[in-house]
Amino acid sequence: MKKNEVTIRPAKHTELETLYHLVTSDETWTKFNGPYFPYTTPSFADFSQSTFIRLCEGRTMQLIVLNGKPVGSVSYYWECESTRWLEIGVIIYDSSCWGKGLASLALPQWVSHLFAKLDIERVGLTTWSGNPRMMACAEKLGFQQEARLRKVRYYQGEYYDSVKYGVLRSEWEQRDS
Repeated sequence: MKKNEVTIRPAKHTELETLYHLVTSDETWTKFNGPYFPYTTPSFADFSQSTFIRLCEGRTMQLIVLNGKPVGSVSYYWECESTRWLEIGVIIYDSSCWGKGLASLALPQWVSHLFAKLDIERVGLTTWSGNPRMMACAEKLGFQQEARLRKVRYYQGEYYDSVKYGVLRSEWEQRDS
């Protein structure tokens, strides 16, 4: 996979049906994206009034595009906006694209974008021990494991750890030089 084959961008208003199909037709991604939280497939109307709006605005969520085709998304949310504690996420909805390093190509674009646009000193990424690919991706990109909350995620009869990673602006800038 070449770096220039993977980009991030806001959604286009003409992509509503395509993106709804992408998110809902193969929901295998829900088994790795916090599966211990309840998930219900959104209706077309709900998707168009929530996730799709965020994707089009492009501020808190953008598409991951592989050779012009949307395959996933990057996002952020405030853990605590008043203290500028921001967390990011990444989802590759198209499971046929898994294991190809797309997240490790998309996330640096997103992190660099966030450091450029927002007055923050740290970007956090939280995953769980049931998603070893995300843990490896975070470490590959220079995120430091900052916390491991042992056995706090219960899923399908088994306990998992919550694993918190972070990268500071100064570390990120040093990484890019």
